[in-house]
Amino acid sequence: MDPSSDPVSNVTSTVVYNLQYQHDWVSLKVHETTAQRPLIRGLPPKRLYTHPDDQIAALEREGATGEPLDQTPELEWVLAVHPEEKWCIKRFSEIFDSIERNGPREKRLVLAIVHNDSTVVYYLMHEGMAKPRQN
Repeated sequence: MDPSSDPVSNVTSTVVYNLQYQHDWVSLKVHETTAQRPLIRGLPPKRLYTHPDDQIAALEREGATGEPLDQTPELEWVLAVHPEEKWCIKRFSEIFDSIERNGPREKRLVLAIVHNDSTVVYYLMHEGMAKPRQN
Protein backbone atom coordinates (compact mmCIF):
# COMPACT_ATOMS: atom_id res chain seq x y z
CA MET A 1 0.00 0.00 0.00
CA ASP A 2 1.24 3.44 -0.92
CA PRO A 3 1.78 5.38 2.35
CA SER A 4 0.71 8.62 0.68
CA SER A 5 -2.80 7.20 0.14
CA ASP A 6 -3.19 6.01 3.74
CA PRO A 7 -5.51 8.46 5.58
CA VAL A 8 -3.78 7.94 8.95
CA SER A 9 -0.38 8.67 7.38
CA ASN A 10 -1.76 11.79 5.70
CA VAL A 11 -3.23 13.13 8.94
CA THR A 12 -0.04 12.31 10.84
CA SER A 13 2.24 13.98 8.28
CA THR A 14 -0.02 17.07 8.22
CA VAL A 15 0.33 17.41 12.00
CA VAL A 16 4.12 16.89 11.92
CA TYR A 17 4.40 19.62 9.28
CA ASN A 18 2.11 21.95 11.26
CA LEU A 19 4.01 21.42 14.52
CA GLN A 20 7.39 21.96 12.88
CA TYR A 21 6.65 24.93 10.63
CA GLN A 22 3.76 26.71 12.38
CA HIS A 23 4.48 26.01 16.05
CA ASP A 24 8.30 25.66 16.09
CA TRP A 25 8.45 22.16 17.61
CA VAL A 26 11.75 20.28 17.28
CA SER A 27 12.94 16.66 17.52
CA LEU A 28 9.72 15.39 15.92
CA LYS A 29 9.54 11.64 15.36
CA VAL A 30 6.66 9.33 14.46
CA HIS A 31 6.45 6.21 16.65
CA GLU A 32 4.47 3.07 15.87
CA THR A 33 2.55 1.92 18.96
CA THR A 34 1.00 -1.25 20.28
CA ALA A 35 -2.38 0.48 19.76
CA GLN A 36 -1.93 0.23 15.97
CA ARG A 37 -1.88 4.00 15.69
CA PRO A 38 1.22 6.17 15.20
CA LEU A 39 2.04 8.77 17.83
CA ILE A 40 4.21 11.81 17.25
CA ARG A 41 6.83 12.69 19.87
CA GLY A 42 8.37 16.13 19.94
CA LEU A 43 9.57 19.10 21.94
CA PRO A 44 7.48 22.29 21.90
CA PRO A 45 9.19 25.70 22.17
CA LYS A 46 7.77 26.20 25.68
CA ARG A 47 6.06 24.11 28.35
CA LEU A 48 2.46 23.26 27.40
CA TYR A 49 1.09 22.33 30.80
CA THR A 50 1.86 22.86 34.47
CA HIS A 51 0.02 20.76 37.03
CA PRO A 52 -2.20 23.00 39.21
CA ASP A 53 -0.38 21.98 42.42
CA ASP A 54 2.98 22.83 40.82
CA GLN A 55 1.53 26.09 39.51
CA ILE A 56 0.40 27.17 42.99
CA ALA A 57 3.79 26.31 44.52
CA ALA A 58 5.65 28.12 41.72
CA LEU A 59 3.51 31.24 42.08
CA GLU A 60 4.12 31.28 45.85
CA ARG A 61 7.86 30.86 45.26
CA GLU A 62 7.83 33.61 42.63
CA GLY A 63 6.04 35.94 45.04
CA ALA A 64 8.51 35.21 47.84
CA THR A 65 11.77 35.12 45.86
CA GLY A 66 11.02 36.81 42.55
CA GLU A 67 12.20 33.67 40.75
CA PRO A 68 9.96 33.11 37.70
CA LEU A 69 7.96 29.98 36.94
CA ASP A 70 10.02 27.23 35.23
CA GLN A 71 8.93 27.08 31.58
CA THR A 72 11.43 24.45 30.41
CA PRO A 73 9.63 22.45 27.70
CA GLU A 74 8.96 18.73 28.07
CA LEU A 75 8.72 16.10 25.35
CA GLU A 76 5.09 15.58 24.42
CA TRP A 77 3.10 12.81 22.72
CA VAL A 78 0.73 13.87 19.94
CA LEU A 79 -2.15 11.83 18.48
CA ALA A 80 -3.32 13.00 15.05
CA VAL A 81 -6.97 12.31 14.18
CA HIS A 82 -9.63 13.41 11.69
CA PRO A 83 -13.09 14.53 12.91
CA GLU A 84 -14.81 11.84 10.82
CA GLU A 85 -13.01 9.06 12.68
CA LYS A 86 -15.00 7.16 15.28
CA TRP A 87 -13.25 7.26 18.67
CA CYS A 88 -14.42 5.79 21.97
CA ILE A 89 -13.06 5.72 25.53
CA LYS A 90 -11.66 2.21 25.00
CA ARG A 91 -9.66 3.31 21.96
CA PHE A 92 -8.22 6.33 23.77
CA SER A 93 -7.40 4.03 26.69
CA GLU A 94 -5.43 1.76 24.33
CA ILE A 95 -3.46 4.79 23.13
CA PHE A 96 -2.65 5.81 26.72
CA ASP A 97 -1.66 2.19 27.52
CA SER A 98 0.83 2.30 24.64
CA ILE A 99 2.60 5.36 26.14
CA GLU A 100 5.50 4.51 28.43
CA ARG A 101 5.44 6.28 31.78
CA ASN A 102 8.68 8.17 32.41
CA GLY A 103 8.95 9.74 35.83
CA PRO A 104 6.22 11.02 38.13
CA ARG A 105 4.30 12.90 35.42
CA GLU A 106 0.84 11.51 34.67
CA LYS A 107 0.22 10.33 31.14
CA ARG A 108 -1.03 12.98 28.78
CA LEU A 109 -1.06 13.64 25.08
CA VAL A 110 -1.87 16.41 22.69
CA LEU A 111 -4.88 15.51 20.56
CA ALA A 112 -4.41 17.07 17.11
CA ILE A 113 -7.62 17.20 15.06
CA VAL A 114 -7.00 17.82 11.35
CA HIS A 115 -10.00 19.20 9.44
CA ASN A 116 -10.57 18.85 5.68
CA ASP A 117 -9.15 22.33 5.01
CA SER A 118 -5.90 21.31 6.85
CA THR A 119 -6.77 23.41 9.90
CA VAL A 120 -5.33 21.71 12.99
CA VAL A 121 -6.88 22.18 16.44
CA TYR A 122 -4.98 20.99 19.53
CA TYR A 123 -6.33 19.78 22.89
CA LEU A 124 -4.52 18.40 25.93
CA MET A 125 -5.81 15.01 27.07
CA HIS A 126 -4.94 13.39 30.39
CA GLU A 127 -5.35 9.78 31.38
CA GLY A 128 -8.00 9.65 34.09
CA MET A 129 -9.07 12.65 36.13
CA ALA A 130 -7.10 15.89 36.01
CA LYS A 131 -7.39 18.73 38.49
CA PRO A 132 -8.57 21.95 36.80
CA ARG A 133 -6.11 24.76 36.18
CA GLN A 134 -5.98 27.80 38.45
CA ASN A 135 -6.49 31.03 36.50
